[in-house]
Amino acid sequence: MDYKFMHPAEQIVLTINRIYRKQMTTTSGGNLSIIDSDGNIWITPSGIDKGALTPADICMVKPDGTVVGKYKPSVELPFHKLVYKTRPEMKAVVHAHSPALVSYSLIRKIPDTRIIPTARLVCGDVRIAKYEVPGSIELGEAIAEEFKKGSDVVVMENHGVVTCGKDLFDAFEKFETLERCAKLDITSKLLGKAYPLTDEQIDLANEKGKVQMGEFIPSEISSKEKEIRNKMCTLIHRAYDQDLFSSTMGTFSERLGEDSFIITPYGKDRKHLEPHDLVRVDHGWREAGKRPSRSAGLHKMIYEAHPEFNAIVVAQPTNILAFGITRAEIDSRTIPESYIKIRDLVRLPYGTNIMNPREVVDKLNEKNPVILIENDSVIAAGKTLIEAFDALEVVEFTANTIIHAGLVGEIVKITDEEVAEINKAFNL
Repeated sequence: MDYKFMHPAEQIVLTINRIYRKQMTTTSGGNLSIIDSDGNIWITPSGIDKGALTPADICMVKPDGTVVGKYKPSVELPFHKLVYKTRPEMKAVVHAHSPALVSYSLIRKIPDTRIIPTARLVCGDVRIAKYEVPGSIELGEAIAEEFKKGSDVVVMENHGVVTCGKDLFDAFEKFETLERCAKLDITSKLLGKAYPLTDEQIDLANEKGKVQMGEFIPSEISSKEKEIRNKMCTLIHRAYDQDLFSSTMGTFSERLGEDSFIITPYGKDRKHLEPHDLVRVDHGWREAGKRPSRSAGLHKMIYEAHPEFNAIVVAQPTNILAFGITRAEIDSRTIPESYIKIRDLVRLPYGTNIMNPREVVDKLNEKNPVILIENDSVIAAGKTLIEAFDALEVVEFTANTIIHAGLVGEIVKITDEEVAEINKAFNL
């Protein structure tokens, strides 16, 4: 989906509905705005259900202050105006009351953006603005003061968060990424000590995908390729809705033929990916005019070494990644399904997939189809796309149940004898 050709009111409705449906704000909470090339500010209305807005509900505020629309603009209009005045290069603002970030606003702290590389790279320097009455000039001045220092993301004491961006999707991505980071930070605290990344380790993430690929123009698109593209988009959308992917984080690929596969693109919104957005990679060359996921090289190596695998998924699910951030042990002997799918979960240090991808390739096999890269991601492989996706779901489910079980009592694991019975019954 290309936001560039959407009307500002349509962009705002699409994004606020998305935020609401992901439970990152309430019916009455939050507001979004866009400033257009004529200096008009398009903004959500005050007091109208955020889960049922239409483009006709969005207000337009002209440079002279004239309001066009059937409702009053958000009471937070003053701080939106001040953000645009302070940072004229920014064209959109997102403000919402997402649960994890509100939790941090209540303790008046900022989540640790060093626990995963994407948070630091996407959000940059996150700052905190002192509490002021909602809708007041003082609140706008407090927020603008932090934006003036170069930050694009500001946590508001006892309130929520506000982000700005070069367009609405850019502002949304920063908001969603920081909320995900906050959830990871909170979940990690339930398990123990978090191990943040160093500046050097965060910079290492920029090395991913720097290998240049030549381009080719496909001569045809087979029925098999069309089927793969449609099936992948269905599961990518599901992964996003289930919070396994975020807007720009999460990769699927499926083998198309010998040394050929289809993979998700780099930097495109996972929520709205369409079959034509996916990228075909043949013999190390990429489909012309498209940029594949930065992990495409790793996927190619896995397919070359493992003919038994036809699909791969890379994701950052909150619960299992918290085990990688804290180095807490995870034992799959919880329920039979978890043990059957995961067995002994392979864990590798942060950066292995970038600096030593061969080790990832060598550790993957049919008995251990899931690898946890500390502070980074989960890699799951399978004979089919649904098998790889199921492995991802199961490892996240297992981590979730272990965390919650530990809060209510002592976990009783499946015994060695019971494991032997499972191995026999399922030929493991």
